[in-house]
Amino acid sequence: MIGTGILKGMAVTARNLVGSYFDKERLITVQYPEERNPLPENYRNFPFLLYDGDDPHAGLRCVACKICEKECPPQCIYIVACKICEKECPPQCIYIVKSEDKKPDYMGKPQFYPKVFDIDISVCMSCQICVEVCPFEAIKMDKDFELSRRERFDALLMRKDDLAKSNGYYRRISPTDAAEVDAKLAAAAEAAAKKKAAVPAAANRVPPAMPPASNEPAASRASS
Repeated sequence: MIGTGILKGMAVTARNLVGSYFDKERLITVQYPEERNPLPENYRNFPFLLYDGDDPHAGLRCVACKICEKECPPQCIYIVACKICEKECPPQCIYIVKSEDKKPDYMGKPQFYPKVFDIDISVCMSCQICVEVCPFEAIKMDKDFELSRRERFDALLMRKDDLAKSNGYYRRISPTDAAEVDAKLAAAAEAAAKKKAAVPAAANRVPPAMPPASNEPAASRASS
């Protein structure tokens, strides 16, 4: 019958309208910002940098390996590095200065670090590729979506100090993923500690004593 779909749709609308006066779960409109719907754990917006401990500079996990910069489709990540990609980038949107010293990473190994790490959120499309390719679990996706600015350019360029957030913050917004990452890093640190402890143990191991050499000829020793 013609018009059946319209009648069914109007019935659904009327049922939700009447039900909203009696059932709060049927309320569609949320009085934002006083009321907010909880975000799902797999929600993602823009990336941020993770650091361990209380110091965002000393505990930053990023070692400036530039893998996320190379894999980023819109080329919105700017890291301090060798400037080769800056020269080759047609829009000239990458600005790089390589760090001259090293700092210990979360496992105590000296690593280069980014003196500059900027993400242009006006270009970033939240694809999460940078998170997937990072071998150090240093970059994750944030849930903060209230990032509106009056200016278009410099205000939308997120610098390292703005991007650095603690591991505790990551545990709050993504408890499941954070627990898996912590377990992975703890296992890697334990394996590295065992490997480091095995080196001096092998060096201090005394080789087995060899039998004293005899001056007797081999033939006479065999006959005896």
